[in-house]
Amino acid sequence: MRSYPYPDPGAPRLTSPAGYLLWLASKQKATLAAAVVLESALMVAQALVPFVLGKAIDDGVIAGDFNALLMWVGLLVLLTVAQAFAGMLGHRAAISNWMQAAFKSIRLVGYRITQTGDALPKKLSTGEVVSTAASDATRLGEIFYIAARLAGAIVAWLVVCALIAQSSPTLGIVVLAGVPACCGLLLFVVRPLQTRQRAQREDSGKMTAVGADTVAGLRVLRGIGGEHIFVNRYRERSAKTRDSGIRVAYSLATLEASQVFIAGAFSVVFTWVGATLVLNGEINPGQLVALFGYSIFLMTPIRTAADGVSHFIRAHVGARKIINVLTIGANVSDNGAATPAPATSSPLVDSASSVVVRPERITALVSADPGATAELATRLGRFEDELLERAEIRWGDASLRDVPLADIRSRIVVSEASPQLFTGSLRSQLDPHSRHDDAAILRALEACSALDILDGVENGLDHEVTERGRGFSGGQRQRLVLARALLTEAETLVLIEPTSAVDAHTESRIAARLAGARGGGGRTTVVVTASPLMLGVMDHVVFLEDGRLSAEGTHQDLLASQPAYRNVVIRSE
Repeated sequence: MRSYPYPDPGAPRLTSPAGYLLWLASKQKATLAAAVVLESALMVAQALVPFVLGKAIDDGVIAGDFNALLMWVGLLVLLTVAQAFAGMLGHRAAISNWMQAAFKSIRLVGYRITQTGDALPKKLSTGEVVSTAASDATRLGEIFYIAARLAGAIVAWLVVCALIAQSSPTLGIVVLAGVPACCGLLLFVVRPLQTRQRAQREDSGKMTAVGADTVAGLRVLRGIGGEHIFVNRYRERSAKTRDSGIRVAYSLATLEASQVFIAGAFSVVFTWVGATLVLNGEINPGQLVALFGYSIFLMTPIRTAADGVSHFIRAHVGARKIINVLTIGANVSDNGAATPAPATSSPLVDSASSVVVRPERITALVSADPGATAELATRLGRFEDELLERAEIRWGDASLRDVPLADIRSRIVVSEASPQLFTGSLRSQLDPHSRHDDAAILRALEACSALDILDGVENGLDHEVTERGRGFSGGQRQRLVLARALLTEAETLVLIEPTSAVDAHTESRIAARLAGARGGGGRTTVVVTASPLMLGVMDHVVFLEDGRLSAEGTHQDLLASQPAYRNVVIRSE
């Protein structure tokens, strides 16, 4: 069983962005509660400062009572210390909430990427997925940072209403109704901000996608002199993203200005009403000072509410993007009845094409339509259950659809036509599970005519491979991946066009060594190829026409008896 530094967050709620955010909140209730308590304590302590200051003026300065003055000043010092500690601990709790939400989202996206296989890139671009994990998850976490401050601001607003009502019920009602009204006015500015942020997020994702595609194909682009085309495309996307960002900045600036104007206007009205009450003798001078302090403090709930709405918009957009990734299903699943895997050396039978892959042989699949043989290889490895709904694959006496995936993956390995290399040492690329010693790895490299690759790199098998193996040529990558496939020692190994990127001399050496590398031990090998050099060493060749078995036999027999087969092989030379 795998162990992770953090527990599995479980199945998220994907019905809506709000539902997903609430699910995240349910996973961090303790830190959210701590942050709310600490932020509320901070805000209440700030709200009490004007009240204590007003009391110090009325009961101490004006009344000439030194003891009362000393008491209220001491309470003011305690409130200051309380603010310092509550602010420090509250900030740490709020940051923890932010990071927890972001990290859970990134983990979920990472899990989905590994579970969906090639289903994900068919629906979302690489740039979109990268932006979701790198940007949207972080923006989504911000709402949990601001939520505690917003809760504290609401508590402090209610406390201020109660304190003001003691001096003037009229002003208490003004504050109780005026602050929500001011927050409501900001919604007129927030709505266009939401639309522009969504557009900016879409443009940013497209720009990242173009950048990722450009980097991935940089070697090819330089080889054909076409990099300027992608540079221009990236420049255009970047300009659109910049313009979208500027429009978002306009809305943000308007929101900031509206916050200052509305909160300032409310403060002016509140102070004017308070001054009128002093002139009428309804409140004391100390109470006026407290009211002025309240008017300044009440700008905090208004600004916090506006910030909360702005962050919620970004979190809502980010949650929707994350849901788009998490709702993509895998092409295969283990749902349904599970049938035990058959005994070793069991044949594979494809009902759609009538092809029988017999054990302990090297079989070639040839077709005038490369897509037909590639689809058959996909069915043999069970990479798309949808294909097995239309065409059943029998593995011995069992239907491949009902065999647990773990058994299939451990015994049937498919090496695709465009395999990937990742960052890390060359040794870890070839033997990711560390099951072989260096001698076995070198034998696999020799079988693939790839020992010369070691001569061109520093540190031999300890050479650090760059992302996607961009430091190697296409032919070198193909030989390294073929060596990796051989080192799996799979019971059934399916190789799709394993030598399409190498020269004829290298291909001839690989073909001559393939039987030795895969011979014995009950191993079965299937090679999708039309190369005569590879076909000449096959034990058995299967020729498909229109996706069905047309003829089978040795390469020489089919050349002599099947004109259609001969035409396919000649075209591939």
